[in-house]
Formats: sequence, structure tokens, C-alpha cells
Amino acid sequence: MNAHFRFGPATGIGSMPGGDAREAARTVAGSFEDFPFLAELPARGPGADMIGRTAGMLVELYARVEPSGWRLGDRPGRDTRRAVSWLREDLDALEEATQGFEGQLKVQAVGPWSLAAALELRGGEAVLSDPGACRDLAASLAEGLRLHLAEVQRRVPGAQVVLQLDEPSLTAVLRGRVRSASGYRTYRAVDRQVVEATLREAAGVHDGGPVVVHSCAPDVPFALLRRAGATAVSFDFSLLTERDDEAIGEAVEAGTRLFAGVVPGTDTALSDPAGSVMGVRTLWRRLGLRPDLLAEAVTVTPACGLAGASPAYARQALAHCVRAARSLADNPE
Repeated sequence: MNAHFRFGPATGIGSMPGGDAREAARTVAGSFEDFPFLAELPARGPGADMIGRTAGMLVELYARVEPSGWRLGDRPGRDTRRAVSWLREDLDALEEATQGFEGQLKVQAVGPWSLAAALELRGGEAVLSDPGACRDLAASLAEGLRLHLAEVQRRVPGAQVVLQLDEPSLTAVLRGRVRSASGYRTYRAVDRQVVEATLREAAGVHDGGPVVVHSCAPDVPFALLRRAGATAVSFDFSLLTERDDEAIGEAVEAGTRLFAGVVPGTDTALSDPAGSVMGVRTLWRRLGLRPDLLAEAVTVTPACGLAGASPAYARQALAHCVRAARSLADNPE
């Protein structure tokens, strides 16, 4: 895994508001000339949500929507077909909006552990409850990601594809906090080494290419993600505490990129761009890191996906990320 890969200064997380794939692709490509991403539009309904979309990428495993959520079944049904067709529509829109593009392009999928926490087995319990099922799911996901990455590369040949694994439930999986189907108990914590090995396998499908792991939950396990082969870690900056300082300092020194989520994901009045990255500068001083490392080590993003924002705010937030990143590069002190 190339730790010293040069990432763009700003990008988005993944989800965007609305249901128009072409408009979303144009907005993203127009906002981030050097680091666009494949937009996800969950407002379209089941199959366009992050779990359904990733379930549609699985190889030889199929999921359908039940009242309780996504459940594995025996064969591809309407829900799988819908997920596949929406992803195709998004890829068509991306291909159209990035004609002749050369540079970094990010695609997102749910990582193996958050997927295992969200998908149900036939009996209704989470895949997470069964170690064998977790292994099968991780293998199916790895195969699906390999095919997806190849498809993106074929459609946008000038792109250097960056894979983002969304792991919002990772800390809950490590701490035994994922609730069972009944809600009355929680599943046993998964051994850290098993979690790390499975993530390493998922990151490994991108054959030497850059992999970002994203979590907008508190207590992101920075050291574990670094060991698992993440080139970068994406997180909600407002949830950091001084307890995270040491792990962040070590990550930066080891060449891990920080995707700092500093721009709120839902409609709000935005401060000036320099104000948005003030916390990042303060963290840098606290860690005693060189100011000139800032632009090399940090990519500015929204705090989380923008699915809950208005279209006007989403456009504003993406433009704000670009300006905030410029402010970091121009005035690292």
C-alpha cells in the first residue's frame, strides 16, 4: 500500500441529496476538478441507500428488503436488480461528467464489518452473529469490489481510482455494542485481530491502490486502520477528543492521510473557510507537527454524507471544502 500517495486537497464523502444522477455527477465534477467522487443518492429509496447499494455489489450473495432492513436470500430479487440498475445509472452519469478526466476519482462502498452489522441472516439475526457468515460475506464483498473497481477504471480510463470503505459501525463491532434483532441484547465484540485481518483483505482488493476508511462515529480506531492497510482515514473532525491525539500524531508520521470532516453535513450558516479549518491548525500545534506538513497530510471534506442537506447547501458545502483546503495550504500557521 503506497502510504505516500498524493491525495487531492478536498473531496466529498459520498451521498448527495435528490434523485437526479446526472445533476449530482455534474455538481461533484464541477466542485472537485482534481478529486471528484461517485455520488450516491439514497433519496431514491431502498437499493440506493448505502447498505442496499453495497449489497447489490456482492457476488453470489443476494439481499432483499424486509420490514427490519436488508436480509440475505437465495436468489437475486427485485431489490437487488434495483440496486444494480441505480449503480449503473450513477456510473453512466459519472462517465458523462468526467469525459477526458485525469486524476483521482473516489468510489465508496460499505466495509465488511458495518455490512455484517447491518445485513440480516435468513433467521433475522445480523450476519455479525455468525463468524462463518462474516467470512463468506467478506469474501463476496471483496470479489464484488474487485469487479466494481475494474468497471470504474474502464469507464474513466484516465482516473486513478481511490477506494473508500464506509465503516460507521466499526467501533460498535469492536466494543460489542451492535444490538441484536430483538434489541434486548448486543452481539459479542469481535476480536481486534479478526477485524483487522478482514479489513486488510478488503483493502487488498485494490491492488496497491489508495484505500480510505471512513467513519463518522466517535472513537475511530486510527492505529488499527493504519495496520489494516488504510492509506487514509476519513472522520468527523468535531468528534475528536484529546484522547485521539497520540493515534493521530502516529498516523500522520507514518504517512497516513487524514480526511478531516470539518464542514457540517446538513444546512447551516457556514463560517469563513479559514474558520472551518481552525481546529485542524490547533490540533497540529498541539501535536507539535510541522505546519508545512498540513497540506500534504490533510484532505478537507464534509463531516459526513450530504444526503440530508438541501441541494443548494450541498453545492455550497462542497465549494466551501475547496476554499477551506486552499486556506490550509496558503496559511498553514
